[in-house]
Amino acid sequence: MSMADEFPEFRLRLPNGKMVARGRLLPEKGAKGSRMFVVAAGSPVRANTVPSFAARKPPSYYTRQHLIDTGVIRRSDRWRGYLETVSDIECTSPSSAAEILMGCSANGWGVWKSADGRALIDHFGPSASVPNRPWLVRGSNVSGLDLVRRQWLPEGLVTLAASRLRQGIRQGVGKDELRTLVQEDYESTATYNQRQQLVEDLHAFLSRMKPGDTVCTISGGHLYVGEITGEAEQTQSEDRRSNLRRPVEWKPAGHPYEELPEELQQKLSIQHDVVDLTSVQAHIEGLGLTYEELVEEAEAIERDPSAEFPALTARRELELPEPTDELAGELLVHDTEWLREVRDLLWDERQLVLYGPPGTGKTYLALKLAEFLGGGPEQVKLVQFHPSYAYEDFFEGFRPQEDAQTREVAFRLTAGPLRELADLASREGNRHVPHFLIIDEINRANLAKVFGELYFLLEYRNKSVRLTYSGDDFALPPNLFVIGTMNTADRSIALVDAAMRRRFAFVELSPRTEPTRGLLRRWLAREGKDAEPADLLDVLNSRIGDPDFHIGPSYLMKKGVYREGGLERTWRTKILPLLEEHHYGEGVDIEKRYGLAALRECLA
Repeated sequence: MSMADEFPEFRLRLPNGKMVARGRLLPEKGAKGSRMFVVAAGSPVRANTVPSFAARKPPSYYTRQHLIDTGVIRRSDRWRGYLETVSDIECTSPSSAAEILMGCSANGWGVWKSADGRALIDHFGPSASVPNRPWLVRGSNVSGLDLVRRQWLPEGLVTLAASRLRQGIRQGVGKDELRTLVQEDYESTATYNQRQQLVEDLHAFLSRMKPGDTVCTISGGHLYVGEITGEAEQTQSEDRRSNLRRPVEWKPAGHPYEELPEELQQKLSIQHDVVDLTSVQAHIEGLGLTYEELVEEAEAIERDPSAEFPALTARRELELPEPTDELAGELLVHDTEWLREVRDLLWDERQLVLYGPPGTGKTYLALKLAEFLGGGPEQVKLVQFHPSYAYEDFFEGFRPQEDAQTREVAFRLTAGPLRELADLASREGNRHVPHFLIIDEINRANLAKVFGELYFLLEYRNKSVRLTYSGDDFALPPNLFVIGTMNTADRSIALVDAAMRRRFAFVELSPRTEPTRGLLRRWLAREGKDAEPADLLDVLNSRIGDPDFHIGPSYLMKKGVYREGGLERTWRTKILPLLEEHHYGEGVDIEKRYGLAALRECLA
């Protein structure tokens, strides 16, 4: 096969015109492993760039400017209103070449096409013809190190540890072959669930990912996005943390996790090393862009529809950071010392329950405190109990699953949220990193049925038990903390048995006491709003005899409350119905006793 057959000429049609640029994929790879691409002399170049180009693609933007300043790209005599390349230009990737010519973000693997209309990526085999996908690959805690900042971003890489996988694994390997290799290579070092997930991660990295795909990762509370620019390679890294690698062109700036769209946050919370993000691809493509900038980019491009020594890491001590005044201010807690006491209870007991009436912010506080103590949302998982919740849902059990090839349904052992988080927390090098399981409405399930033999492990973290289904010897890792929430209004807290009470520390969140008592008043002051809602809530709770039915402040900490008529609407549809249920059958005039008019008259 000749060089021209292996690397044919590819063409790029510029938007809003008939001009066609030409280029060729080079056999050489760049310094970071990406496939080089050369743009032929005499190719048209768009005269202007979209406003977001410099911020979104600074390497391509500054390269383009340099080429214009040095005369390699100049005004075209053939195409009015366009520029033109004077000589061949070697680019670091097909996407970089397309971006220089088009003046906007572009996936070069899809927009460069051969004479027969096939995209560049299609020349890498049948599996490559699948439309480009976005992937999440976790690297902020690989055996205790943040490889995202340490290696991926500065070196232009995305990696998988594959620390015990034998050498010689080829790209495109099938899942059945991988399953056999993982079983043999990890038999004594990984659990059943870890081996199953490792097969999925390796198959995605080696056989499903391809050049042109988007890759995302999280580090330091920010989401980083890049483009895969080459094939997978296997190497032998000194610390065995990055044996499988793909070159990536990372965008320079990350996106704060808290500002991401809700749907994207939900997908990013999946606790696997490699996650297919296709269902939220549109959110990823729009990150950092305003509506107007998205419109401009859509008009500018024609989219095709089609190391540290491991032994030292192992000796790191498990720590829970001390809560700060800044955290207390963010959570509107009256005193940092209260947060420190909660932290100390967690450290001593490993399990804690926040209990109180509805609307007291139990779940919100549990999540925010866990994210602070664990170092970010990646170490936090939330489940909600309900009356039909069972051990098989919570830990592990046999569930029907469809075979992807035969379409036959069979019962297979499936890990629940606690088993998944425990496996993540117990990985080599992870034991000094706190992980948190939040159990919302923990008292709504049959706790003895849900926890099973795990009751023993909650108290004895240094012991192991034989599991009911898998038969594995299992111990709860010491860096796994559990925070539950309980609603006291339905009396179900009385159903919590003595064994559970002995294994959990209980912290009350009640409108009678701080930090809940003054929470609404502090929030109103921070938001610059009138204090009347706090006064009304205080009077309301003073008229409710049973403290378990006091009304929490979160009902009045929503934007809708402070629109025209919002307070009255919230009082009528959220608060009074709770009190009607509380006084059912007692003949109490709810409106006369708890209505806004009555309370305002009392305040006056």
